[in-house]
Amino acid sequence: MRLVSMLPSATEIVYALGLGDNLVGVTFECDEPPSARTDKTVVVGGRDTRGMSPGEIDAYVKEQLAAGTDLYTLHANALAGLDPELILTQDLCRVCALPSDHVSSALDYLGCRADVLSLDPYTLDEVLDTIIAVGDRTGVPDRAEALVAGLRARLAAVAGAVEGRPRPRVAVVEWVDPPFTAGHWVPDLVRAAGGEPVVARPGARSVQTTWEEFTGAAPDVVLVTPCGFHLDGAVSQAQAVVPRFPGAQVWALDADGIVVRPGPRLVDGVAAIAAVLHPGAVPDAPTAAVARVA
Repeated sequence: MRLVSMLPSATEIVYALGLGDNLVGVTFECDEPPSARTDKTVVVGGRDTRGMSPGEIDAYVKEQLAAGTDLYTLHANALAGLDPELILTQDLCRVCALPSDHVSSALDYLGCRADVLSLDPYTLDEVLDTIIAVGDRTGVPDRAEALVAGLRARLAAVAGAVEGRPRPRVAVVEWVDPPFTAGHWVPDLVRAAGGEPVVARPGARSVQTTWEEFTGAAPDVVLVTPCGFHLDGAVSQAQAVVPRFPGAQVWALDADGIVVRPGPRLVDGVAAIAAVLHPGAVPDAPTAAVARVA
């Protein structure tokens, strides 16, 4: 089956299921594994926001959305040339990827007959369910079941390691200018790691908030996980918020690697957050994944 992924998390799922050779098209943001972007045809492009500040990125996104303009560009001719049988896309967030209806409309225009599977999880359990869904649609349900069973076993091991320990109050900042709450599955990661999420919207979209709301919640730990950034970008943004939380630990996390992309590596995120919240109870987090800023 010839597969095209319209979002980085779907690319990660495909590779985790051992279907990397079936993947023929990806997005410009698919960087895990690194070979995905270099060995596959890029069918979705977008603006390079490197060099832009968080405030500038936010202003650009809001301007584009207000104008009804897509943030991503579908390379239709490249897609048609790949002759895909299944396209993995989403309707979860217009800021994160092309909506599935845009993909379907393009296929109709091109005369392509590919099936479209939209992956739209809002919770950690639903993320694991999307792995099962991809496995079913690609003919490898046993692999998917085994993968999810292994991920659940890892979650259970973390839960057992932190059971009975005090649960720190944890604020997750998903964007810093302006500040955004943690939504979707991110509060689930905190709970699974032995923390109590504050200023959070479990199972709902992340929304813009105020720094007063964050500080008023009196978090013990602040995790800065800006969507679209790996650890180096998260560190620089976390440093800017340190003065707002004089009584809390402030940590930066590799957001794209272990927090915001709904794929198998979210379980790595749970383990890393548990290491931050309960040092010594679980193995230390990789230095490429987390960094303490204050």
